[in-house]
Amino acid sequence: MRRQLLLLASLVTLLTGCATTAERAAQMQAEIDEMVAIYGPACEKLGFQNGTDPWRNCVLGLSAQKTRERYLSAPRTSSCWGHRGFYSCSVF
Repeated sequence: MRRQLLLLASLVTLLTGCATTAERAAQMQAEIDEMVAIYGPACEKLGFQNGTDPWRNCVLGLSAQKTRERYLSAPRTSSCWGHRGFYSCSVF
């Protein structure tokens, strides 16, 4: 009985892990499709042929540039504490 219960528990864990992996793969594919839809036409206008490696590099580069701009434009805060001669500051 205990052995069957252990087998059932490991089977449920295995099936749950597979579903999670499949969902994660579907989410990544959706993100890639969105990148291609947004940046693909711009790369074609820049002269890259659709579906080639340079076109894919262009799509990834434009996506990374947009992400970098979004990160750098985010508001940042800093806090400092300490006493004279010693300060510790952190930036968020």
